[in-house]
Amino acid sequence: MITAHKIALAPHDTQATSFARACGVARFAYNWALAAWQRQYTAHKADPALPKPSQMALRRQLNSIKRAQFPWMAEVTQNAPHMAIIQLGNAFKNFFAGRARYRRFRKKGVYDRFTLTNDQCDVDASRIRMPHLGWVRMREALRFSGKILSATVSAKAERWFVSLTVDTPDTPQQPAENQGVVGVDVGVSALATLSTGEQVAGAKPHTALLQRLKRLSRAVSRKQQGSANRNKAKATLARLHARIANIRNDTLHKLTTDLTRRFHTIGIKVKPSPVKQETNSRGELCRA
Repeated sequence: MITAHKIALAPHDTQATSFARACGVARFAYNWALAAWQRQYTAHKADPALPKPSQMALRRQLNSIKRAQFPWMAEVTQNAPHMAIIQLGNAFKNFFAGRARYRRFRKKGVYDRFTLTNDQCDVDASRIRMPHLGWVRMREALRFSGKILSATVSAKAERWFVSLTVDTPDTPQQPAENQGVVGVDVGVSALATLSTGEQVAGAKPHTALLQRLKRLSRAVSRKQQGSANRNKAKATLARLHARIANIRNDTLHKLTTDLTRRFHTIGIKVKPSPVKQETNSRGELCRA
């Protein structure tokens, strides 16, 4: 069974700077490969004799020019650009299979991340070894035992996290407490209403922190574009948004954990989305 565990990191300044540099290299490689993929795919459609683009071919092309054109890429682990292109290839497979949308270029500061293969990282208790960095302290130890498949380092609100993908042995499921059946109706005033009559109140972090959110948003809008003070204000606002999201996620995790421990069968009531209706050229009513 493939399981992932996301753990907060505690890097020092040098390690955090190296993380940001690796994220930049991964983003550059991803965008370079996406642009090259689009050019080569357009050329292939015009002339079928030309080969179709692939992630393996793009990796070879980048390797052949990066030493001369992009020597700064050697400052970080080679996994950063290689895994970014592999992920782009997997994304295009999902797109052509109808499972995902067309890929877009990555933007700086929007879910910055880079991925390491299992031969480039090693976990020992509450620390992880990474190339060019040595040991980086983790906030907690890895909860699962098994073979580590990959590690993805990402940034959110100026905090660094590592998501470890582990191939764990299948374990038998724990039986529910009463082996009962329950229906769940997700609402607005209450987070969820159970068929047993129990109502689960949801956390309201946005309401509780709305005044601070407004104040920080105004502080960002008043700062000059591109200034250091604006960047500081944006970071403070991002930390507040992250706190709100964490409170909501904590409530959802506690609810789902409680339900799976108490009931063996859970039914979710799904409300159908309203159907948008339009008229065709003859004035007849039809669905959009």
